[in-house]
Amino acid sequence: MKAKETHGLSKEELKIEEQRLRKELFDVRSQAVTEKLENPHKVGNLKRDIARLMTEQRARVIKESK
Repeated sequence: MKAKETHGLSKEELKIEEQRLRKELFDVRSQAVTEKLENPHKVGNLKRDIARLMTEQRARVIKESK
């Protein structure tokens, strides 16, 4: 997910997407412990995507408070 894609999402969509990515990250971490991952970079990519969503949410909160 690119930063430009997060700009187009609504507030509710940002929350839903963040929850979905957090669940997926949990699942991938569980896989990493129990078996070999197909793509070991997936954990880092998911964490970056979550950070992008959180950054967009925070930017909107700051923008609303001004």
